[in-house]
Amino acid sequence: MVDDLERMWADLVPVGRSAVSGGYHRQPFLTAERELDAWFAEQAAARGLRLERDATGNTVAWWEPPGAAGPGVLTGSHLDSVVDGGAFDGPLGVVSALAALDVLRERGVRPARPLGVAVFVEEEGSRFGLACLGSRLATGAVDWERARELRDREGTALADVVEGGGPGLLAGVGRYVELHVEQGRDLVHRDAAVGWGSGIWPHGRYRFDLSGRADHAGTTRMEDRADPMLTFAMTALAANKQARLGGARATFGRVEVSPGGTNAVPGRVSAWLDARAPTPAQLDALLVAVERQAGERADRDGTALVVTPESVSGLVEFDATLTARLAGDLPVIPTAAGHDAGVLAAAGIPTAMLFVRNPTGVSHSPAEHAEAADCHAGVAALADALQELLTDG
Repeated sequence: MVDDLERMWADLVPVGRSAVSGGYHRQPFLTAERELDAWFAEQAAARGLRLERDATGNTVAWWEPPGAAGPGVLTGSHLDSVVDGGAFDGPLGVVSALAALDVLRERGVRPARPLGVAVFVEEEGSRFGLACLGSRLATGAVDWERARELRDREGTALADVVEGGGPGLLAGVGRYVELHVEQGRDLVHRDAAVGWGSGIWPHGRYRFDLSGRADHAGTTRMEDRADPMLTFAMTALAANKQARLGGARATFGRVEVSPGGTNAVPGRVSAWLDARAPTPAQLDALLVAVERQAGERADRDGTALVVTPESVSGLVEFDATLTARLAGDLPVIPTAAGHDAGVLAAAGIPTAMLFVRNPTGVSHSPAEHAEAADCHAGVAALADALQELLTDG
């Protein structure tokens, strides 16, 4: 039996959900995410779709009815989450893609080309630190020799989890359309249930390693310390100020302190900056300003600073012709959030994104939400777009 939108969503809701916060823990290749992977395989089998996997763990379920040939149309998203994330980021796109395929069948659509529903792994970068890792490997934006050495917080290498390497899934893909919950309130302000994306801001993750001298918190005079936590504190404030001045975004959301004792001056602080801006020049200017101020403070504190870019994505502009063709009267909006769609667009695949209204505007949090009526509107809009792309000459 093929599950409808509500039944599919009901299947997913409890998987990986924290009983304390209500947030989701669906990190790649761990229990909850693997349960969702198995669920997707079951949904594909129930629809008679051909399941294709690559050596990294990316999956595409293909609908290939008689007469469908040539470059396929791909839709889908991801099933992993950030740590303690929301329910909709990623899974809404996968569930909506399956539901839209069902709508096309109910309409009696006869596709001229295959339709694939994709699930890309490690989109969030929440385990191995590189966002959109699965789609980057699938497109060749990152090679396996580099990716295999990526390690999670417990020291497990990606190569210990998946085989990796080998051919990708995208050779036969002609266009990609991804549905995603909006991670902001643009559609709320426009009073629109759904809208299309114009592009993605350039963004990156940067590790700030600050080293000083570990010491006793009680016996070491303040003027005798080389405390990297002081350097970090000023760096976080500088990032906030520079982002506000430049209309950008800057967030230190992860910090590791060594040795981590309450009664010890730390010897080392590692902090990860997420930075985003409307243009590459603005992003570069933000990073230069923050690093300069951090370096100046390090000199005063007697500490040392090393900044390492870990994941950087340039400005992405979705295919304007494709978007205009699919959007009709619906609004077209930019986003500052990264997506697999951005990776595929950067690889030269004509790409469009469809967003579903989020009434809270909150994302990467248990408060992330989308109303059922808006989700159904998203499915209808996605089905219309896919029908257009599958049946055009």
